[in-house]
Amino acid sequence: MILDEHGRPEPPLAADEAGMLLGYLDFHRATLEWKTRGLDVTGLATTVGRSTMTLGGMLAHLAYVEDSWSVWRLRGESLPAPWTDVDWSVDVDFDWHLSRTLRPAQLRELWDRSVDRSRTAIAAALAEDGLDAPVRRPWADGNAPTVRWVLVHLVEEYARHNGHADLLREQVDGQVGE
Repeated sequence: MILDEHGRPEPPLAADEAGMLLGYLDFHRATLEWKTRGLDVTGLATTVGRSTMTLGGMLAHLAYVEDSWSVWRLRGESLPAPWTDVDWSVDVDFDWHLSRTLRPAQLRELWDRSVDRSRTAIAAALAEDGLDAPVRRPWADGNAPTVRWVLVHLVEEYARHNGHADLLREQVDGQVGE
């Protein structure tokens, strides 16, 4: 594995489809880690303009994205805490708001644990079913995306939010890059 100057694993130049998707997902995960690295409570709570989006909120949101897509939807398993400890009808953005109650180390631990669970769930799905298999928990209308769809969606989630992370980190301390 080749790491860039920020500690991110370079996606493979040649790999099978699953390897390529996982390579890009890990690169984007590492980009979020880099953009949030070393920040205190104030840095993780910084906003830009009228937006309420924060880097801390992004860590919590992407922790939820990892668990909800990989553990709950893909594998059909129960969501872990803290996602089961909230009335989502009262706060539909609980994942974004959770960062207000956690210290930086707690946010990082939440995200790290979710990524670990997601990696395990994805590896199991690929080993058992492959990219073309449907998720175990279909949508309410009965449609079920495939394992491939879930991986592409996770890459998309990180890619989109890493663009936000660039702007937020620059606002915090002027750090720029990719």
